[in-house]
Amino acid sequence: MDEDTLQFYRRNAEAYAGWGKAPSTRLTGFLGLLPLGGAILELGCGAGNHAAVMLARGFALHATDGSPEMAEIAARRLGHPVEAMLFDELDERDVYDGVWASACLLHVPRDELAGVLTRIHRALKPAGIFYASYKIGHDDGRDSIGRYYNYPSPEWLQATYASAGPWTQLSSDTSQIKSFDDAPATMLHVVVRKDS
Repeated sequence: MDEDTLQFYRRNAEAYAGWGKAPSTRLTGFLGLLPLGGAILELGCGAGNHAAVMLARGFALHATDGSPEMAEIAARRLGHPVEAMLFDELDERDVYDGVWASACLLHVPRDELAGVLTRIHRALKPAGIFYASYKIGHDDGRDSIGRYYNYPSPEWLQATYASAGPWTQLSSDTSQIKSFDDAPATMLHVVVRKDS
């Protein structure tokens, strides 16, 4: 994780948690691919908006966020434990039916992303489902408030996934959003299944 970006979220946890961000409409489709009551790892849970839906649907959720301050806010809101964990601390193997990583892996430096994806691949059970979203671009850089983004192209991202382990792509589509700094962005949403 880029240290300046992590510090941004640590300093601005309350403001970011108060940002009116509705759960992704893609969450329902993701959950529909998992066994009822299945085990989910959420990376970068933020204020817990997606986690609340997963818990309400009866899934066994391991919610995490890189910012201890954000994790504390989410745990308080959810009444459920949230672990302060960086992506490169993920060491589990064959544990999760699904991994949900909404708008968080886009902060991983380009030269570190394949390693993080390898850790996610290992943590998933065979045929486990992995969702992640990224801001599309061609060169990494920072936004107007200093957060680092890897800004991948779809082609670069596909090659990076392939280098991290065998996957089957289930879907890939885009949407338009307005970021926390009010800048418009095109998001790429990727759903893959772990191949054994």
